[in-house]
Amino acid sequence: MRVLVVGGGGREHALVWKLAQSPRVERLFCAPGNAGIEMLATCVPIRATDMEGLLELVRREKIDLTVVGPEGPLAAGIVDRWESEGLKIFGPERRAAALEASKVFAKEFLQRHGIPTARAAVFSAPDAARAYVRSLGAPCVVKADGLAAGKGVVVAATVAEAERAIEDMMVRRVFGAAGEKVLIEEKLEGEEASVIALTDGRSVLPLLPAQDHKAVYDGDQGPNTGGMGAYAPAPVVGESTLQRVCQEILEPVVRGLAAEGVVYRGALYAGLMLTKDGPKVLEFNVRFGDPETQPLLYLLQSDLLPALEATREGRLDEVELSWHPGAALCVVLAAAGYPGAARLGDEIQGLEELAAEEEVMVFHAGTKREDGRWLTAGGRVLNVTARGRNLLEARERAYQAVKRLSFAGMHYRRDIGLKALKYLEG
Repeated sequence: MRVLVVGGGGREHALVWKLAQSPRVERLFCAPGNAGIEMLATCVPIRATDMEGLLELVRREKIDLTVVGPEGPLAAGIVDRWESEGLKIFGPERRAAALEASKVFAKEFLQRHGIPTARAAVFSAPDAARAYVRSLGAPCVVKADGLAAGKGVVVAATVAEAERAIEDMMVRRVFGAAGEKVLIEEKLEGEEASVIALTDGRSVLPLLPAQDHKAVYDGDQGPNTGGMGAYAPAPVVGESTLQRVCQEILEPVVRGLAAEGVVYRGALYAGLMLTKDGPKVLEFNVRFGDPETQPLLYLLQSDLLPALEATREGRLDEVELSWHPGAALCVVLAAAGYPGAARLGDEIQGLEELAAEEEVMVFHAGTKREDGRWLTAGGRVLNVTARGRNLLEARERAYQAVKRLSFAGMHYRRDIGLKALKYLEG
């Protein structure tokens, strides 16, 4: 098979890395890809949102399956376009992608179908939003309605902080059109976790539960990012909790969409708060999460390709996934300035020395190769991912590898996985 992966970040490097191991994959392409992906696939400089350019590539290279990484093309309807052309693609259709593309749609959908989530109100005028925050009080959560690269959520500890978030989103438009509407939610208490599942519109097959770290600084401090690290499996999501997530959230979502005339085929990501009353939905993503995908695919023993094919063909009930024992943990190395305007072009040192390291994989997120040098080319630069017999070993191995890498302005969280270790200690 000839396979195209759409996107150019760490998640896409992980997808390419895993698909490259399939005996059925004859040729791999990635658009636009990055310098790390170039070692495994033919990278073509076409933006992930350039639908016509991607379509031309698929026809020219006789691509058998397109696998979509990021949310932008899904929200723009790439799956609908491919299917109208008789082309095979992995991902949900445009109407299903609204679960991520519009937080207002997602919230109203959850409420319609009685799926547990935080109470929320929707506003399209900043004055009304500010008045509501003053009446609600803090802490609260302010969310931009549309896509904001994982950064459009502010957990406000004070009313003043919530009002600043409203100003940023609705008046200053720091997230563009995503801020035309905002949701203001109660702040749920508990432990956050992520469950990504494959679904063919009927069956739901959860992957290992994971935990992402969104805030830029240790201790969950500072602004939200696209994700500063993740690990799997997350011990806070035990077998009984995972069963509840499937029965109370994932399966009702798939059934609810089907009842509204939408068949969801693809990866469905539930961002959860594990409250004293059980798991509740914080957000949905309509694709593999980033950076959760990196440790998850590093742990996956099964061939990924048959699972993707079965998902899009409605045969997911035939699939069983096998996993490496133990755990995997990913630490994101970010560029100077991230999550704001990131500085680009700094030289990266140490990549060659890590290439042969056992149980360590460095997935590239924002890199380029120039004159024989590795350079930073994005806000999130590298995803240092390690496996271990347990989470402690995986964590130690990942951070030892991080010490061998450097570039000017490099920063990263030093507490990835500590919550889980404390949980395991009781």
